[in-house]
Amino acid sequence: MSYTSILYHIVFRTKHSIQAIDIQYERELYAYILGYVRNTNSKLIRLGGMPDHIHMLVDIHPSIAVANFVRDLKRETSKWLTANQHFPLFQGWGDGYAALTYSAKDKDMIVNYIKNQKEHHKIVSFADEFRNWLQESGIELPYPNHLLD
Repeated sequence: MSYTSILYHIVFRTKHSIQAIDIQYERELYAYILGYVRNTNSKLIRLGGMPDHIHMLVDIHPSIAVANFVRDLKRETSKWLTANQHFPLFQGWGDGYAALTYSAKDKDMIVNYIKNQKEHHKIVSFADEFRNWLQESGIELPYPNHLLD
């Protein structure tokens, strides 16, 4: 038997960072995402976000590559959001994503971070936050405004 525990903090944004995820209806989207994650035999630990981006802490089944997981999640949620009348501003997801790995020791820290998104973003913009994560992870952006495209 094989044992794995790889926690991914996955973040992706709406196309052009349009504020398309109405807070009043975000739980509908989150329920859909939970269903998707369960259907992949993965485990959703925490999900949250803002009107222009999603954060999730997930333990992806070891048979699924993270790139495939995110690609398929974005495709399926994009179809669902486009067909749902509660998200009329949604035009698609932005290109790319971030998937940063964490150990079980970091789990509570990331869960609390995702839980407090709405308070956190009163102080720090998504673009600044994203740049900081990438820098802390040793990832360089191809050009300074890459996150805003």
